[in-house]
Amino acid sequence: MLDFEFYAPTRILFGRDALQTLPDQIQKAKVKKLMLAHDGSTATQFIVDQVEAVLKKHNISYAEFKGIVPNPLLSRVLEGVDFCKEENIDFILAVGGGSVIDTAKGIAAGVKLEAGKDLWRDYLYPKMRVTDAIPIGVVLTIPAAGSEASFGTVITHDELKMKRYTGGESLLPKFAILNPEFTMTLPPYMTACGVFDILSHLMERYFVSFPHVDLSDRMIEAVARCVLNCGPILIDDPMNYDARAEIMWAACIAHNKILEMGRTHGDWASHDTSHEISATYDLAHGAALAIITPAWMKYVYKHNPAKFHQFAVRVFDVDVAFDRMDDAILEMIRRLENFCDTMGLATTLSGAGIDDRKFELMAGNALDGREHVGTGHGIYLLNKEDVLNVLRLAL
Repeated sequence: MLDFEFYAPTRILFGRDALQTLPDQIQKAKVKKLMLAHDGSTATQFIVDQVEAVLKKHNISYAEFKGIVPNPLLSRVLEGVDFCKEENIDFILAVGGGSVIDTAKGIAAGVKLEAGKDLWRDYLYPKMRVTDAIPIGVVLTIPAAGSEASFGTVITHDELKMKRYTGGESLLPKFAILNPEFTMTLPPYMTACGVFDILSHLMERYFVSFPHVDLSDRMIEAVARCVLNCGPILIDDPMNYDARAEIMWAACIAHNKILEMGRTHGDWASHDTSHEISATYDLAHGAALAIITPAWMKYVYKHNPAKFHQFAVRVFDVDVAFDRMDDAILEMIRRLENFCDTMGLATTLSGAGIDDRKFELMAGNALDGREHVGTGHGIYLLNKEDVLNVLRLAL
């Protein structure tokens, strides 16, 4: 096990009555005027209405910033930065899922940028750490990205059609309000995308080649098994509070770094590759991951078959009768694809209406500004030809 430092200061307020804690959290943050950031959709308006009622009841000054879109755009972040400066905003309350939260984080960083600094050029494109930002809080409506308790944000450049990541401790939300009831009206497709996003965060951390990480391996395996169990329940019974609660908490702890302590950060090549699909075709992040992850597994598993075999046996209950390791691993991938089918997610690009005409563009964008995709701590670094091969396998 590697030496590590764990820092997770986000206060989690979980349950049916969690929203009633909002005034105390705002008071602790000494907020003068907050930005209420959300997507403006009818699907989340009933939650926004409840938040506004609490803010008004307690005379908390705020200004509304809405219209945030999935695969959050740099242009909207920059509009939000101007909005904060015009309205003298000193706190951002994000009401939504990963896209709203990531947009809020981008805005929070942008407001505090030093003169002459550019958010995309100096932070997102080179993956440089953000060192200063105005504080944010979260009322979560979509359990998926785990952005409510992580220090990362992923933003899409409108013109370049690239998705890039930045992060820093200053982007950790001060608090996150998690009420599973707020997720019950999610359409099945959004629920499914969120579930696979959670699974992907677990698998990205799991598939490392560093040894002697049995505790965190088994923690990841336990959360993955829970997600695999609860996901289909929510497709059949969307109002199931207990399953909603399990998924909401799983999303949070899958991405707040607790599961990567003592091990290397993870692989993340599937994320880097799928980002280009989302940026090019505006496909939901979880949907893109459901397509790329099985293809990536098929392409790289021979670089550490023992790790994939362990996952097959411990998480997917692949029987020891699959006495050849390759057969067991391929059976695990088949079961993962079957899970996606059960959730209503495509597992091929063609199944999502995507052909190979933009493969070269996507692979080029994935490698633009870097020598490979992935972190260098995982199973295998992908160069441009590797990314093309994974896309071909996913077709």
